[in-house]
Amino acid sequence: MSGARTPRDGRRHGTEVVVVTGAGGGVGRATARAFGARGSAVALIARGEYALARAAEEVREAGGRALPLVVDVADPDAVEAAAARVEEELGPIDVWVNAAFSTVFAPVEEIRPEELRRATEVTYFGFVHGTQAALRRMTPRDRGAIVQVGSALARRSVPLQAVYCGAKHAIQGFTESLRCELLHDRSGVRVTMVQMPGLNTPQFSWVLSRLPRHPRPVAPVYQPEVAAEAVLHAADHPERREYWVGGSTVATLLGQMLFPGLLDRYLGRTGYDGQQTGRPVDASRPVNLYEPADGSAPHDYGAHGVFDDEAHPRSAQFWLSRHRGPLALAGAATAATGAAVAGGLRRRSG
Repeated sequence: MSGARTPRDGRRHGTEVVVVTGAGGGVGRATARAFGARGSAVALIARGEYALARAAEEVREAGGRALPLVVDVADPDAVEAAAARVEEELGPIDVWVNAAFSTVFAPVEEIRPEELRRATEVTYFGFVHGTQAALRRMTPRDRGAIVQVGSALARRSVPLQAVYCGAKHAIQGFTESLRCELLHDRSGVRVTMVQMPGLNTPQFSWVLSRLPRHPRPVAPVYQPEVAAEAVLHAADHPERREYWVGGSTVATLLGQMLFPGLLDRYLGRTGYDGQQTGRPVDASRPVNLYEPADGSAPHDYGAHGVFDDEAHPRSAQFWLSRHRGPLALAGAATAATGAAVAGGLRRRSG
């Protein structure tokens, strides 16, 4: 992912300026580092001051410029002020990546109203605030790309993650409305969404959880660098409305279109155990819903979570979607969906 990038048509200055929210850890951190590796000027937005400083160092070491900004994306005024500072110090924003989120792992009846409100303010409204701040600057220039880091769960919900799924569904609807408005205005600004699979990020070590065992991503699990590669590709090709990453995402989304009831029953049987390890939850684990878990030394969780031993470093499906065109992607999607549905039917009949 390193090397100079070919500027998109319409850019009128040299260095690409990128804003990444949620840049202190996980997908945001891997994405910021990947943009830095190709020489971009990267504004990193997150709440955790210590991790944010370490992430900025990684961007500089990779070859980019870094501007770390401690911001809570739930605060629209703070997001707007950050965007203004980015343009003052780095230049006009070319790409805005929304990746920040927070959530609660729990059955619906155990989620407290204030927890639901806070997680939604960060995850959904944080995307809205970032998108609006980007539009205020990109629309007058008639250029720019906004990349929404989504999830397969934006279209297919799972048990124990109603807070996250609800916010991601809301982001999906918000983004589709915005895309129609941009088309109506014949705007040169583009918005695209990247639907991700289960990822090995630190969220499972700091998310507020009421599960009896340690939470985990739905298998198969991919490294955050796979997500970062997809985000960079989407930023370079934002004319495509949506990108799917990972064969599991393709199978899930197509399965939802074709067999939603079957998926309901399958996830009702497997979704609880499939999102927990065999280890009990550590009562002393940090929780980042209200305060950052990585705000001071030595708490820097980095891009990776604790599932390195099973996480895939690449996605063959996404490689095909980039290099073989729509026909190869359709073939891979059909095969993946057929395998997933056949497996579900076998388990159901058993």
